[in-house]
Amino acid sequence: MYLTILILPLLGSILSGLMGRKVGVTGSHIITISCLVLSSILASIAFYEVGINGSPVSINLTSWIESEHMSIAWEFLFDSLTVSMFIPVLYISTLIHLFSVNYMGEDPHNQRFFSYLSLFTFFMLILVSGANFFVLFVGWEGIGVASYLLINFWWTRIQANKAAILAFTMNRVGDMGLSIGFFAIFALFGSLDYATVFNLAPFMNETAITIIGLLLLTGAMSKSAQIPLHSWLPGSMEGPTPVSALIHAATLVTAGLYLLVRSSPILEYSPTALLVITLIGSTTAFVAALCGLVQNDIKRIIAFSTISQLGYMVLAVGLSKYDVSLFHVINHAFFKGLLFLSAGTVIHSMADQQDVRRLGGLINFLPFTYTIMLIGSLSLLATPWLTGFYSKDLIIELGYAQYGFSGYYAYVLGSLTAGLTAFYSFRLISLTFLTYPNAKRNDYLNSHEASLSVIIPLTTLALFSIFFGYTFSDLFVGIGSDFLGNSIFIHPNHITLVEAEFSLPSIIKLLPAILSLIGATLGLLLYHISPEFIISFTDPSRNIPTGNSSSSDSNWNSKSNSNSHSNLLNGTKISGSFARKVYLFLNSKFLFDILYNKYFIAGGLKLGYTISKTLDKGLIETMGPYGLANILSNTGFNVSKLDTGVVTTYSLYISLGLLTLLFLVFSPLYFEINLGDLVNQNLITNLTGIKGVSAEIVPERLFILYFTTLILVCGQYGYSNTNSNTNHN
Repeated sequence: MYLTILILPLLGSILSGLMGRKVGVTGSHIITISCLVLSSILASIAFYEVGINGSPVSINLTSWIESEHMSIAWEFLFDSLTVSMFIPVLYISTLIHLFSVNYMGEDPHNQRFFSYLSLFTFFMLILVSGANFFVLFVGWEGIGVASYLLINFWWTRIQANKAAILAFTMNRVGDMGLSIGFFAIFALFGSLDYATVFNLAPFMNETAITIIGLLLLTGAMSKSAQIPLHSWLPGSMEGPTPVSALIHAATLVTAGLYLLVRSSPILEYSPTALLVITLIGSTTAFVAALCGLVQNDIKRIIAFSTISQLGYMVLAVGLSKYDVSLFHVINHAFFKGLLFLSAGTVIHSMADQQDVRRLGGLINFLPFTYTIMLIGSLSLLATPWLTGFYSKDLIIELGYAQYGFSGYYAYVLGSLTAGLTAFYSFRLISLTFLTYPNAKRNDYLNSHEASLSVIIPLTTLALFSIFFGYTFSDLFVGIGSDFLGNSIFIHPNHITLVEAEFSLPSIIKLLPAILSLIGATLGLLLYHISPEFIISFTDPSRNIPTGNSSSSDSNWNSKSNSNSHSNLLNGTKISGSFARKVYLFLNSKFLFDILYNKYFIAGGLKLGYTISKTLDKGLIETMGPYGLANILSNTGFNVSKLDTGVVTTYSLYISLGLLTLLFLVFSPLYFEINLGDLVNQNLITNLTGIKGVSAEIVPERLFILYFTTLILVCGQYGYSNTNSNTNHN
């Protein structure tokens, strides 16, 4: 049964992709959705058997790598962590498949799209069920490839190409760190199997554990879009909306969180790694929320919300609250999938319009979609007794319960992020549904609620967004719950759940909810009830005082009034200019893209060009096979020129060879005399014929004699050659 959960999505992907023309569009829909429904049912049974009854299953298929001390097998582990991840992955993937039947109904490549979706789901299941890091890495790379194919599904759009390449290349950065981390794990532990590594972790050097933890964090940062490897996630909105929902809710972005939660026995023995994780998660949540304040694309607003919520999850891991992080991953999957699908419904019914400034007034045209999006937004805001409340607020409270710098840092930024999240969520609701209509009249006339294949997924996700947190909170994060059992490890010194539940002041517990209420109120006030405030704040010309002509003329002629008006206008300009600069800075996403392009991409291209021209085509080609072949070829060509067929030339070669031979034969004797091996002065006198000459000048005289003879021979050859040419003429 457990392997069937993995195989069914792959089977549906193969049949839809390779036999798409045989089965047709409808057949592709039926096959892929049926496979996922069956897999979801089996996953629910597995959740009951493994999670509720506490009976984990391990399946060893076959050996994969056997080399010296390295032994890696195709082994799958089904414990409570794995089956918990099965629930959002399979449930949401099934609902997205059903939603795509209507949403992608007019696309000519339905079979390929559904094949990619099922393949995405299959690799995610492989990732969460692998029993060693290598099997996890297979799923890790698989979802990377599937995400590239899905983001670039509409490959004729240049923005889709760029977004897919950005996502793929930025994930390669994290994959490099993750690969080095796996090498370090094998070097330190001698194995890549979970059981071996986690059991040996307490006995290893803390510095080595810290390095491994930071390398694993690098891989998680790219997949789960943590600063500074987050800029690919908003760009992934260029794919179809079902792809965005699948990536942001259930699959790609949750892979990094799963890796950190699964590696809890390693991270728990590295306080430094936990501190870095806490700081990165907190900062990511706050910065992404600031960027989400000023976005105008309906999908990008929700995308920055995803980055912010991922920051909460990473923050919980840094606080050693892996169970709370996992619970927020599951809760977030339901209400974020709901938000993306409801946004897709708005886009689909309004002629593919995604700019919220060009929508408005849709509450009267799409009341069901408005209700669904409002439920998702309220759950995202951690409204009490909705799903998000039971994990998001708990993470913030656990930060304060640490009673340390990292905990207070997490609590402050987490609370501020909660207020910002409420603001941009209700800004989205106001601009899309509540304000006056801004779209074309024809778009409103043609707008309509979606079909049953869309209503069913939206209704199901809405129910999960309301009731799932309340129903399963005691199971996942309740005090004394052993649901996750040995799937995760929390050091006894890091357990602070009791303090977070019972010892915090009421104001500390209520502050995130208060800030959320303030943010939601401001969002409605500024963008629905009185939007003139923002217009007047950013446009100084609207603040010029007005009145009747006579009074205005007299006021303008008055020096005092003129000065006061000038001061007012200048102050307005300053405030408006500052507001626009802040707006542009946030709308530019903290200029991360510019920094990457200017300092990393451009610098990398220049370095690559230099290496290519200097090293590859210079040094390596000159000294390598290409250069050696050229040298030998040119040498042979030049030597062949010596064969002229002229007798005098050959006589010159013979004379030069004879002189060289004589020099080589007799030079050792002179050099030995010069070096002092033969120091008999009488012998020197007899050899040189000059009495009293020292041995040091013998080699010099020999060289002079040699070159003089060489010049004479060459001159004689040239003279004879000239005479022969003259006589011939």
